[in-house]
Amino acid sequence: MREHTALETPQVLNIGPRQFAWGARTYVMGIINVTPDSFSGDGLASDVEAAVAQGLRFVREGADLLDVGGESTRPGFEAVPVQDEVRRVVPVIERLVRECDVPISVDTYKAPVAEAALEAGGHLVNDIWGFRRDSAMASLAARFGVPAVLMHNQRGRRFRDVIGDIRAGFEASLALAEAAGIPRQRLILDPGFGFGWTEEQNLEMLRRLGELKALGCPLLVGTSRKSTIGAVLGLPVEERLLGTAATVAIAIAQGADIVRVHDVAAMVQVCRMTDAIVRRR
Repeated sequence: MREHTALETPQVLNIGPRQFAWGARTYVMGIINVTPDSFSGDGLASDVEAAVAQGLRFVREGADLLDVGGESTRPGFEAVPVQDEVRRVVPVIERLVRECDVPISVDTYKAPVAEAALEAGGHLVNDIWGFRRDSAMASLAARFGVPAVLMHNQRGRRFRDVIGDIRAGFEASLALAEAAGIPRQRLILDPGFGFGWTEEQNLEMLRRLGELKALGCPLLVGTSRKSTIGAVLGLPVEERLLGTAATVAIAIAQGADIVRVHDVAAMVQVCRMTDAIVRRR
């Protein structure tokens, strides 16, 4: 287990209205799916009022960031036209920026959607393809001067080694960011739990997560309600809260800085308890 202590000097990143001191504690990102077909069953379709209400509830429950997505990325998902994705996310982002004081992220790999979200006041880009699907994403993030989450997506890629494959994907994404002029300290890395991996590979990823800290970037991990938990426990998506809690605790112990979750109130408690152990808070 990689131990974190409050004595470490944290690296600091400003994201919108908040400051994040990596290593000081674990931060919680609440998921807002403005989609009709979320794998987790929490899709809000185009209901702006419901999405905003959920976001404000997450903030009251302790969320440090909100991640708004307008296209499901579950296995076998169907791509949404850009104009439809923009129509789903922009009204929600505009409202949340006005009504709460936490950073708002847009979950998209399409530059036109990201641009519309940032123009609407968004503070962070969360790209599940790590700048490798849309060549305009890196230059867009550089132009707006916003941080970005770069995920390694294993879908469609040849498997060699879990951590080796993730590291190679990260290095490719980091090179694109560097070429666009984005400072490394503005980047957050996500190993892509559930994106193209077998159940065994997902579990190995969590066991070996600490190896990725050598890249010098904060890590975001998103295990919430995913199928690996269901496979291990034999439970449907709506009954995976405790399994999610176990994966979140292990991820923190292995170096996660942000956890992306559906169940904010419960996972805030998991983070606080785990931080008390591994970060001595």
